[in-house]
Amino acid sequence: MELVRGSLNVRESLCGGVVTLGSFDGVHLGHQALVRATVTLARRLGVPAIMLSFEPLPREYLQPQTPPARLTNLRERWRVLQGMGLDALVLLRFDEALRQMSGNEFLGLLTQRLAVRGVVVGHDFRFGRGGEANAEFLQVAGRQAGFSVEIVSPVEAEGTRVSSSAVRTALANGAFAEAARLLGRPYSMRGRVVAGQQLGRTLGFPTANLRLRRRVSPLRGIYAVRVRGVADGGWPAVASLGTRPTVGGVEPLLEVFLLDYSADLYGRELEVEFIAHLRDELRFESVELMVAQMHRDVAVARERLDGTWQ
Repeated sequence: MELVRGSLNVRESLCGGVVTLGSFDGVHLGHQALVRATVTLARRLGVPAIMLSFEPLPREYLQPQTPPARLTNLRERWRVLQGMGLDALVLLRFDEALRQMSGNEFLGLLTQRLAVRGVVVGHDFRFGRGGEANAEFLQVAGRQAGFSVEIVSPVEAEGTRVSSSAVRTALANGAFAEAARLLGRPYSMRGRVVAGQQLGRTLGFPTANLRLRRRVSPLRGIYAVRVRGVADGGWPAVASLGTRPTVGGVEPLLEVFLLDYSADLYGRELEVEFIAHLRDELRFESVELMVAQMHRDVAVARERLDGTWQ
């Protein structure tokens, strides 16, 4: 799968394909249905299968002061999408120019710049300035311009309609089994280990630190997790996701303490799979009280992860 930034950088060999459009935050079961429909139609027509998405996500741009929690960053979306049969992920920068583009102008990007043979969208997809155009608009335009449009119906998982907002709600409630049903996989976050202040090492809890940067996470607190990328299977660990108020932290950070593990992880890419919420993030009156609670957290995490982490 090829990553293309901007429609102007799409190679001629990728034009004339089948395109699915959207934010695809989380790449949940509904998104996966769109990808399958896209790949199926593309293979039938003998043309490329393309996902057209946005960075930043539209709601992040439209709500800069209070952006919604983001389920997947670009690296995570990319990893999930690999192996699903897409030929390319084309990212459009969502900015004021794209925001003000009319439905017909955006349609022109699809027909003139990408020369689409087919488009696959969800039943509630909207595009163009103020969301003025929808899936039915695309169908009419497709009949006139000569490309097919497939509208994918809502997907349900055990009676629950699958959506990114439903996944966020499940995660916020610590319902990780429910989130996994909606996603089709356990919820995880991925990143490269960076150097920290090494405070955890001095306290007997050396952590692997993954920066969130500008990302707003749907999670905050202390969790029992599995870490992938250090050995075969998953490695049991305790994760803290927050600002570390006891030690004056400001920047949100994902800190992971791997149980019974001592090797150097700097620079390694890890995937942190969330299993259970242990407690909320707290501000302790002293570092000693914080360390005592950390020992209790590790003991509880061992119980919650026993027999589940291989």
